[in-house]
Amino acid sequence: MTHLEIFGLRKALGLSQIEFALLFDVHFMTVSKWERGILHPTPYQVALMHEFLRALEAKQVEVQKQVKHLLVGAGVIAAIFFLLQSANK
Repeated sequence: MTHLEIFGLRKALGLSQIEFALLFDVHFMTVSKWERGILHPTPYQVALMHEFLRALEAKQVEVQKQVKHLLVGAGVIAAIFFLLQSANK
């Protein structure tokens, strides 16, 4: 995982460097060094990061599905409203 991917993951999770560091039991300066490419996480830490990324992507897919269902539902309601308005004329 590149330093930019680590930074992006942390930001996507909405975590500060301190909070992200707690997930990996490291000092927040270690996270800073990961994000600047000075240090590299261990293979185990990278594997955990990939799992966090996978979970985040799964959550995003679920949110997209919910938004799609809401939009479809809103469209159905709008169509029914339009038909009822047309019938009352």
